[in-house]
Amino acid sequence: MPLPPSYSVYEVLIAPARQRSELWRLVPAAILIACAYTLPLLVLSAFLTAEYGSLITAALIERMVRGDTPGGMLLLLWTFLGLALGPMAAVRMIHGRGAGTLFGPSMSVTLSAFTRVFLAVLALQVVLMPLTLSGADLQPGIGLAALLGYLPFALTGILIQTGAEEVLFRGYLQSQLAARFRSPLIWIGIPSALFAWGHYLPEEYGANAGMIALWAAVFGVLAADLTARSGSLGAALGFHMANNVVALLIVGVGGTLDGLALWSLPIDLTDPAVARPALIVDFATMIVSWLLARLALRV
Repeated sequence: MPLPPSYSVYEVLIAPARQRSELWRLVPAAILIACAYTLPLLVLSAFLTAEYGSLITAALIERMVRGDTPGGMLLLLWTFLGLALGPMAAVRMIHGRGAGTLFGPSMSVTLSAFTRVFLAVLALQVVLMPLTLSGADLQPGIGLAALLGYLPFALTGILIQTGAEEVLFRGYLQSQLAARFRSPLIWIGIPSALFAWGHYLPEEYGANAGMIALWAAVFGVLAADLTARSGSLGAALGFHMANNVVALLIVGVGGTLDGLALWSLPIDLTDPAVARPALIVDFATMIVSWLLARLALRV
């Protein structure tokens, strides 16, 4: 069945997935992807334990999860490499298609969409900062000189992290579901719901966990929409990376993933009275960024 007219260009990403689109294939693919992600982490943990002991390893892992130091933040970002490679291996081994089919009809098309959206959204969010952060009590972070030193590794790490999530949710899962189901409610809704579930962390965010998960769900829907409208993964990746560059390298949340940020915003993410106004601003910025991305792509 044909796609909705606004998504007709998306057929270029769905067509390779139609060849072996049986739903049962998602199960071994999920196992392969999970192994590709977790096994390197287990090996790293075993190595650190052997070298430094269990107590030091536990402390190092805690700092990595918190991402409140440059080293911890870089390590956290680079641990997504396995998650990025997992879907690429899955489409080759289980679906019989090349990894390049996850990204678009050609690398030039994908890179063009990525560049246009990334630069447009990054510029917009930087320009909006005086408005969105008006009155905020920003604290100094690592400093410009230190950030510039870390920048090549940080940008590569953010590309790996955002690329892993986009390849998995929008590149792989979305296209495989779209090969079986016509309705975007399914092939956009299910990956976005899973993306939100991965961001539902009540132990960290308390009463705000649901709203943060909702934010992730909306983000997933918008990234999926950009993928379907543009016919490549480049648009969603540019959208995602611009957002994360701002959140991780420019203004981070104090004590949480702010180890590489120029400034830190001391905010209690478990306090609804404090965090929800900030989340509402984030929602608005995300919608405007999506509209600008569409304008940049003319879709």
